Amino acid sequence: MNEIIRSIEEEQLKANAPVFHVGDTVRVYGKIKEGNRERIQVFEGTVLKKQGGSTRATFTVRKNSNGVGVEKTWPLHSPNVEKVEVVRRGKVRRAKLNYLRQRVGKAAKVKELVK
Repeated sequence: MNEIIRSIEEEQLKANAPVFHVGDTVRVYGKIKEGNRERIQVFEGTVLKKQGGSTRATFTVRKNSNGVGVEKTWPLHSPNVEKVEVVRRGKVRRAKLNYLRQRVGKAAKVKELVK
């Protein structure tokens, strides 16, 4: 890759990028702009996948809201992501948890990782 592009991307990376894995239950604090006001909204759910690298890295979080599955994809190094807090660690054996989309209730749970 071109050195100029690489240097520009390195400046945009977050210094303290959050450490979490697929299957973890996380709380994402995202900035929401409403008119001229800005507030922080919390989105809590299970990490389905992480993909990309460098400044293009994204992660997808899924939660159930009133019986409806809601997924949001967040850019990892975005200034709109205030912080990512790990609520509990999940024990999974695959990189993408797409099978959780068809599951409801207890079947959609991920086992907790006990160390």
